[in-house]
Amino acid sequence: MKRKSVSLFTLLILIGAFLLILWNTMQFNNNNQFNQPIPTNYKGFGIDVSHHQGQINWDTLLSRKVTPQIQFVYLKATEGINHVDREWDYNRNKLLDLGIKHGAYHFFRPNIDPVTQAKHFLSNYKPLEKDLTPVLDVEIEGQTDDVLLQDVALFLSTIEKQTGKRPIIYTSFHFYRTKFQDSFLNYKFWIAAYSTPFVLPKDERILYWQFTDQADLPFHRGVKVDLNVSRINFDTGVNQK
Repeated sequence: MKRKSVSLFTLLILIGAFLLILWNTMQFNNNNQFNQPIPTNYKGFGIDVSHHQGQINWDTLLSRKVTPQIQFVYLKATEGINHVDREWDYNRNKLLDLGIKHGAYHFFRPNIDPVTQAKHFLSNYKPLEKDLTPVLDVEIEGQTDDVLLQDVALFLSTIEKQTGKRPIIYTSFHFYRTKFQDSFLNYKFWIAAYSTPFVLPKDERILYWQFTDQADLPFHRGVKVDLNVSRINFDTGVNQK
C-alpha cells in the first residue's frame, strides 16, 4: 500500500512536470494593450463581443495601432427563440462598413425547440457569403446528454441546409471532452479554457481557443473582453469552412 502511494505520488509529479514543460514551450506576448498574456504560436487573433461590452467605438479600436492587431471578430446575434442582442445591429453594420472579418453566434437554450432557435438566428443574422462560419454557443446542460446532443444536431443541420456552411461549435473544454468530441466528428470547435497551465489538444477540429475573458478592451476604460487565438490563417482564409 505504501509503495503504491509513493508510485502514484511520483506519477503525479511527473505529469505536473510534463505539463509545465509544455506550458513553458508556448510563447506569449506579454507586452500588449489587452493586459493579458497572449499565445503567439497561432495564426490568428481576435475577440468576441456582445452587449456586455456596451457600444464599442469600432473606428477607434480598429483604426489605432492596437497590439496585437485584431484580425477577426465574432458577434453575438441571438439567444433562444426571441432574444436579439441589443448591440447586434450596431456591431454588424460597423464591421461591415470597416471591412473586418467577422461572424455571428447564437447562444443555445436547452429545452427550447432547436429548429425554431435556428430559424430565429437566421432571420436576424441574414448571413453573407463573406462572413466567417456561423457558431453555435453551447454552455448550458438542462437536458440529458442524449437529448442535448440530438437538439444540437438539429440546430446545426438546419443552419447548414440554409447557409451551405457547417457551423462551428463553441463550448467549454469540459463539454468538448465529455459530450461533443466523439459525437460531432465532422464539425469544427471553438474551445473556452482559461486555466493555467493549459495545453490545447492537437485536434485539428479545434479552430479557435478562447483563453481569457478578463482582457482589457483598448480605449474602453473598465470594459473586459474575451480573447481568442485561431489556427486559421486570415490572410488566406484557410480552414474557414
